Amino acid sequence: MANAVLDATDAVMLSAETAAGDFPVETVEAMARVCLGAERERSAQESGHRIHEGFSRIDETIALSAMYAANHLEGVGAIACMTATGYTPLIASRIRSGLPIVGLAHNPVAQRRMALYRGVISLPFDTSEMSATELNDRALERLVAQGIAVAGDHVILTRGDHMNAHGGTNTLRILEVETRHE
Repeated sequence: MANAVLDATDAVMLSAETAAGDFPVETVEAMARVCLGAERERSAQESGHRIHEGFSRIDETIALSAMYAANHLEGVGAIACMTATGYTPLIASRIRSGLPIVGLAHNPVAQRRMALYRGVISLPFDTSEMSATELNDRALERLVAQGIAVAGDHVILTRGDHMNAHGGTNTLRILEVETRHE
């Protein structure tokens, strides 16, 4: 199990026999301890994912740029990805940062999918009633309400000009959480 974590596996699970054995709670607790211990290893926190490759997709470029910024800018508290499908947080999760990656999606299928990505917190977020100018503030307010970000934190936000469009992520913003967001 530790090797799976060190190999950047997104999720681990038990077989039916193990999960339904005489000690299912203790088994899951032991699995969690092993996974958390493996994640603390320095090699599990570093990533060379696609470091020497070019990119063919704009959304992929934005996701990886967000992670680069998160790993090099001081004061970043979280990465937030507004997404229709969960693809941007998936790509971002391939780069280790130790920071929460928040997938903000209206689509329940995308929310469930993102719940399996390593380091990604999936939150429902409906952008249909928001103007383009409201999106950033509402996203920051959501992160503060969930205890993910606090005043003074930088949040790296990715989104598309056309919300809810597959493959439409084309924007990266570095925002500061202000007391008005709390």
